[in-house]
Amino acid sequence: MIRILAVGDVVGRPGRIALAHFLPLLKKEREIDVVIVNAENSAAGAGINEKIYREIRALGADVVTMGDHAFDKREAFPLYEREERLLRPANWPKSAPGRGTCLFEGPRGIRVGVVHLQGRVFMNAWGDFFEEAERAVASLKEHTNVVVVDMHAEATSEKIALSWFLDGRISLLFGTHTHVPTADATIRASGSAFITDCGMTGPYNGVIGRVKEAVLKKMRTNVHEAFAVADGDLRLGAVLVDVDERTGKATKLEPLFLPVPVEVAVAAAGGRD
Repeated sequence: MIRILAVGDVVGRPGRIALAHFLPLLKKEREIDVVIVNAENSAAGAGINEKIYREIRALGADVVTMGDHAFDKREAFPLYEREERLLRPANWPKSAPGRGTCLFEGPRGIRVGVVHLQGRVFMNAWGDFFEEAERAVASLKEHTNVVVVDMHAEATSEKIALSWFLDGRISLLFGTHTHVPTADATIRASGSAFITDCGMTGPYNGVIGRVKEAVLKKMRTNVHEAFAVADGDLRLGAVLVDVDERTGKATKLEPLFLPVPVEVAVAAAGGRD
């Protein structure tokens, strides 16, 4: 059995505080073997940079996935070319920096494959994510039965449909992007675990991680101002799955929605970048 933790969108410094508090603790207490972290909002709410990527990897993340904000920080472009475990969506143009899949050796020599995809509804993804999923999963399955998919999408229907499409061929599909945890964690009939969205890792005292006053002003007046990262009510949104490495089938799935102790958040505060 291999135990995998998938963490939802890390938003700004508050999200990194939550990740830093829980990840080492969970790895030790829950005997987690592999960690995948979506970090597309980790740098001031949009994108990533090398310092933050190194920080997240040092906390124990084996793979860092991104999403529609992957290229918001231009200084990260060379990072995508160098780092095989930093993924942008696989169904982006092949000429884009970086890659959308990776294969690595986890504990006890168990190989793990990761595929990162992006939806089309209200998103800027290119190509057919079903076709790309089929190609990427088939390629990884030549080397391992343990395959995890991060489906970064706005439409819940796209995530659900893809989970049925890949059922029996992957170990876990976890949804990201909407920042709202869903109550539909399940193991499909053919053995693939699924959750539409495991929720963001960051501040819930706002609107999907942004300062609520700015969002309300935009919604009520159509006058835009910068949507700064919110603060307060920090939580970790994630999902924990046990997988039989021989078959790639999920045997247990547990959503996690954990509040950071107030004293920890206050002591670690110092900006929202």
